[in-house]
Amino acid sequence: MAEKDDYLVDILVDLGFLNGDQVTKLRDEAASAGVGVVDLAVANKFLRPADVAQAKAAQFGAEVVNLADIKLSDEIIGLVRRDIAKKYRAIPISKDDGTITVAVSDPSDLDTIDSLHHLLRAEIQLKVASEEDIENALNKYYGGAQGGKVIQENAKMQQTLQELTESEVAIAKVDDGVAEVSADAPVIKLVNSIIVDAFKLRASDIHLEPLAKSFRVRYRIDGVLVEMKGPPKRLQASILSRLKIQSNMSISEKRIPQDGRIQSKVGTKLIDLRVSCLPTNHGESIVMRILDKEGLRLGLPELGFFTDDQQTFERLIGMPDGILLVTGPTGSGKTTTLYSCLHFINRPDRKIITVEDPVEYQLAGINQVQVNEVVGLSFAKALRSILRQAPNVVMLGEIRDLETATIAINASLTGHLVFSTLHTNDAPAAVARLIDIGVKPFLVASSSRALMAQRLVRKICKQCTEPYTPTEAEMRSIGIDPAKLTNPNFRKGKGCANCSSSGYRGRFGVFEIFVIDDEARKLIYDRVPSSVLRIRAREMGMRTLREDGVRKVLAGMTTAEEVLRATVADD
Repeated sequence: MAEKDDYLVDILVDLGFLNGDQVTKLRDEAASAGVGVVDLAVANKFLRPADVAQAKAAQFGAEVVNLADIKLSDEIIGLVRRDIAKKYRAIPISKDDGTITVAVSDPSDLDTIDSLHHLLRAEIQLKVASEEDIENALNKYYGGAQGGKVIQENAKMQQTLQELTESEVAIAKVDDGVAEVSADAPVIKLVNSIIVDAFKLRASDIHLEPLAKSFRVRYRIDGVLVEMKGPPKRLQASILSRLKIQSNMSISEKRIPQDGRIQSKVGTKLIDLRVSCLPTNHGESIVMRILDKEGLRLGLPELGFFTDDQQTFERLIGMPDGILLVTGPTGSGKTTTLYSCLHFINRPDRKIITVEDPVEYQLAGINQVQVNEVVGLSFAKALRSILRQAPNVVMLGEIRDLETATIAINASLTGHLVFSTLHTNDAPAAVARLIDIGVKPFLVASSSRALMAQRLVRKICKQCTEPYTPTEAEMRSIGIDPAKLTNPNFRKGKGCANCSSSGYRGRFGVFEIFVIDDEARKLIYDRVPSSVLRIRAREMGMRTLREDGVRKVLAGMTTAEEVLRATVADD
């Protein structure tokens, strides 16, 4: 803001921040440039922003604060809504007996002070901070223009909790003593805000966990759990009952696990939530998996493939028949990879059918079948039926049992290209897993085209990435020999509003691809251990998960910590 008040210049002189010669020179330059004297002094580094703040504070007898040295709690930030803080550039610092202390950059702005008094319904005590400090605090606690921060959503949660405290939650008692939430209870708003906030923060899961003296809410963002402001323990039963009603679960049954689904609208987007309810010592724990059916817009490059691996993978998914298995633990991105494969090969001359539980994303031009165990539509029954539809490509959500595996493998031997997933730790172990569930080794050997294992690692935020020099210990921890490096591009995110100060935004995969050749088929037929198959895969040039991760660390795509977290050391 242009500052042209003579009184402020006089105070700055009195405080010794400026002298008469500087003021004379600054006044002449400011007049010709049409700017304020103080603004020009700051721009020319005659003054620091902190000096200006001290002068303003001295005029009104207020205290100067350095917001960077103050750690503000979620409760304090929740006193002032984001829109009010942004509009009036005010940061709450404390509350005491109905008086809220706020930091502003201009204590002479009486309109702002009066507006805050009416909007916050409290007496206002002023402290002064520099404009730079105010801007940094707004970005830190309320989120910048680039994206919301976790703490911003915490503030919204705090506001909702305040409303719940002020108005009693309406609970009706039914005959068996189970609590039901009335239709107009504020707890409904709280439950909805938990879901909406999670979606806005790009969370994949919502965890509601009853503890001994608290009710914890955590979001899984980019694979990492982040704790949010939890509701009071007294609202636990109401929130759980509301979610169980929405999920079509029995609210009277609290002794056994239950599963359900919720469909919710966030803005114009329709999202599905897979809900799991599990009895624990202190109440029922609920985990909701967020599925944005319209949110998948991935090609193969976005998965994280380097050019050489992508070329290999494109060749494999372009084959006319055979089975390709993607392995990894739950949450490692297997289904997303398969969807990207289908999107890549989806052409008018190919018929593609999927069997899934549930259908996580909607793909145009592809026939997707939802498994429904209640009416007897299992994976095996659906797969047996869709083969009569004469598809070219079949995607099976998961191979779970011998019947499903046998039908899938037979389909791959009769001219169909089959994609599916399996829960194993690495690619060669998929062979042992199939044989373990009862598939004959010669069927595995003759049908398998390739086995691919994958993990997800966080991607360095593009907006705050900067060069980084890891220590020798860090490099050796993931198998990098510093003496052999040539032009590495180590990078790290310093944290910004775009990535919620984590330094990471988004995820991509690290892969190991085991292409089955004639020698590998012979080994499979002979029932050799997975360790022998792994040696053969390495001889063929297969990179392990750790090796692929190291390549991406050297390329500046992720960090050594992420690769260490997601992969195990190679033998």
